[in-house]
Amino acid sequence: MRPALKTPQMMQAGEALTIDFGGERVLLDPAGIAFFPDTRMLVVSDLHLEKGASFARRRIFLPPYDTPATLARLAALVAKYEPAIIVSLGDSFHDDEASERLSADTANAIEALCAGRTMIWVTGNHDPSPPANMPGDSVDSLAAGAVTFRHIAQHGHPGCEVSGHYHPAAILRGRGKTVRRSCFASDGARLIMPAFGVYTGGLNVRDRALSGLFDLGAFRAYMQGTDRIYPIGWRDLIG
Repeated sequence: MRPALKTPQMMQAGEALTIDFGGERVLLDPAGIAFFPDTRMLVVSDLHLEKGASFARRRIFLPPYDTPATLARLAALVAKYEPAIIVSLGDSFHDDEASERLSADTANAIEALCAGRTMIWVTGNHDPSPPANMPGDSVDSLAAGAVTFRHIAQHGHPGCEVSGHYHPAAILRGRGKTVRRSCFASDGARLIMPAFGVYTGGLNVRDRALSGLFDLGAFRAYMQGTDRIYPIGWRDLIG
């Protein structure tokens, strides 16, 4: 049986929204990370570091600033929450050789993020091998208390699960226009994280690729606003 989805507690603008997930408090930050305060664990997904460089190798040229920009955003959140553990839920690097292409400055920035804390790299479909020369541990999945963390949601998983991969986004119609935002997607038993990397798009949560993953009666799209999270029910979404 899925746990009941409790009414989330809205906090002040610029701060996180607190939900109950797997019997734990979880803070959903509008910048796109989840923080478990009881274990001081910060969870982020789909950084896609070195995506610009990966595209350049195929002669698709994008401004080569995505990796430092993504890491700067993450560093600000690490400074805000001071986690003891960071879990990066797969597709941390856009390809399996990306960690070997990092500049010295970028590698040093990652070292600084990891200093004094546990760093866990969950493997993803873009980065199935452990990152080269990076601090921390690489795992295919992680069990922490009642919650399993993995890159791709597993149909039929019997417990609570946090994953990434789908880059969820939600579309809402209101006042003569539509609003599309990246979002956290959850029904209280499963939480799919938004993509964090600056060069990542989004898949509508109503897309059939996510069919069967959620109890739609309990579903909420926690849409990312500029300075707060907006919880939206399934029936209010379009797509």
